[in-house]
Amino acid sequence: MRLDELEFDLPEGLIAQHPAEPRDSCRLMHVTAGGERRHAVFSDLPGLLRSGDTLVLNDSRVLPARMRARKPTGGSVELLFLRPADVPAVAEGEPWEVLARPSHRLRPEEEVTLVGGERLMVRTSLGEGRWVVEGPPHRSLVAIMEAIGELPLPPYIKTYPDEPSAYQTVYASVPGSAAAPTAGLHFTPGLLTRLEQAGVKSAYVTLHVGLDTFQPIRKSVVEDHRIHRESYSVREEALQIIRAALASGNRLVAVGTTATRVVETLARAGAFDGRVQEGLICGSTDMFITPGHRFRAVDVLLTNFHLPRSTVLALTMAFAGVERLRQAYAEAIALGYRFFSFGDAMLIDGPSFKDGQLGGARADS
Repeated sequence: MRLDELEFDLPEGLIAQHPAEPRDSCRLMHVTAGGERRHAVFSDLPGLLRSGDTLVLNDSRVLPARMRARKPTGGSVELLFLRPADVPAVAEGEPWEVLARPSHRLRPEEEVTLVGGERLMVRTSLGEGRWVVEGPPHRSLVAIMEAIGELPLPPYIKTYPDEPSAYQTVYASVPGSAAAPTAGLHFTPGLLTRLEQAGVKSAYVTLHVGLDTFQPIRKSVVEDHRIHRESYSVREEALQIIRAALASGNRLVAVGTTATRVVETLARAGAFDGRVQEGLICGSTDMFITPGHRFRAVDVLLTNFHLPRSTVLALTMAFAGVERLRQAYAEAIALGYRFFSFGDAMLIDGPSFKDGQLGGARADS
């Protein structure tokens, strides 16, 4: 795929700066398997899904992972905490990978002080603005983030929300993400109840969203781009719900690209046909889904309108088909849909994938 196929012109006024209120009052474009585009409201979702459908939702919670620090010389630096670093601690603190801005102000083995007074030791440069830092001895860096950190909003959102919870899904429960799984921001507790009453099941998986959410693709050939690994976990209850849906021939509806990557990673590993034992499944994935990907499990994708040149736009094109999605985006722009994290949503029916085999072979999208 060429990078220019992920380009489109978007008027700046269509970049949503605030979430819809209530959350489920945003617009929803339904793109059918035949390519028809229908326009609805997100709260209409129970009538657009089928009894027996299973939603797969990512319950990762965004950490308030943006913190400001000061060097001994007085210079300031902003740190975005990305993930625990897979390196041994030096002084009995927690090592974490961070993105520093400006990165050139940091030096290895230099101490910096957070706004709350806690001291971090800068350990190693990883390149591209990323560093390993180590927290205070015997202190939880997550607890420090929860006390003094800010949510790491995308750069196209210019004002911090009055309620930081606006950038969390209502079902977020497992801390660990550097960005929200934004397709889930539109759900309300009432809508989830209505979906259950309509016979739609829910399975919660966890994938902690990392650095690549903020990074555009820069390779001229999209498939040459590489994404960082992100950790996931799936509890046995969710695994059984997904397996039951596949065994019965009911549809899996992935809520967002992160849930899609978890499900497709598990399907490729054989988690739905008995090759993986029962119990909690933990792992990491660097699956980069581009047009031509062979979808093994996801039948319907519920997602937002995405950034140009982004990995999530490539995934959505892989599912919907390049031309079908380009036409949908053009119509959304013409009709004034709101784009990106706080924007409107799409419900995309995939082609008829299933061939009757549990988690088995499916046609290329």
